Amino acid sequence: MDAHHALRERIARIERQRPVDAPALVALGAGDVDRALGGGLARARLHEIFAAERDETAGAAGFAAMLACLMLPAGAPVLWLRQEEAERQGGRLHAPGLAEIGLDPARLVLAVLPDAVTLLRAAADVVRCAEVGAVVIELWRQPQALDLTASRRLAVAAEASGVTALMLRAQAEPGPSAAQTRWSVRAAPSIALEAQAPGNTMLDVELLRQRGRPSGGRWRLEWDREAARFGQAAAGGTAASGAVAAAAERGSADGAAAFRLAG
Repeated sequence: MDAHHALRERIARIERQRPVDAPALVALGAGDVDRALGGGLARARLHEIFAAERDETAGAAGFAAMLACLMLPAGAPVLWLRQEEAERQGGRLHAPGLAEIGLDPARLVLAVLPDAVTLLRAAADVVRCAEVGAVVIELWRQPQALDLTASRRLAVAAEASGVTALMLRAQAEPGPSAAQTRWSVRAAPSIALEAQAPGNTMLDVELLRQRGRPSGGRWRLEWDREAARFGQAAAGGTAASGAVAAAAERGSADGAAAFRLAG
């Protein structure tokens, strides 16, 4: 049985019900960003996340995991679909890092698929499954299979099912797509806590595009791991602890989670 059929069987076993009355917009918790988005990030839409630089894959993956955490209805699972090349070149995902941001690793279903064509086919099936809370679709570089038609197919499926689709692009440049929003992300030094303890994860995010609203805007966001939401760092913050989002861990035993923090 190939990975695609195995994943479809796994989805069929998911029986948790997504709340019908989930809000259309989810506030990220950072006032300026939420205002730029018209109140928050839209559920049931396709959103794109790019690493700002070639070595910023972990920061972009962390942002995707944080958004998934925010967008998940109670009890719903998140599926993370990875292209095999991303697993090989970028390193495995790290379960303790997922728990660190407040997302229970038990709610994650990870599938590593051999190529972009297989991944996009599986993603179309997953996004149509209304019982799934959020889907991270991680592609490597610029696959020919990811064209405007393929992204539109995912966007239409997300809108119909109510599932939020987060397309994570590693080692890639933005191109035409049907995504509701497009983000560029890099890790940033965190603000030191008392006694120079490592601070919360900090990310530098830029809103490159959004459909139907003005684009543009760049913010430094701090992830509050206790509240599992973002806050906006004060301009010109204080001393940094040096804790940043690190690369995904190579050789992780289970490989079924998000990113980790480097002290």
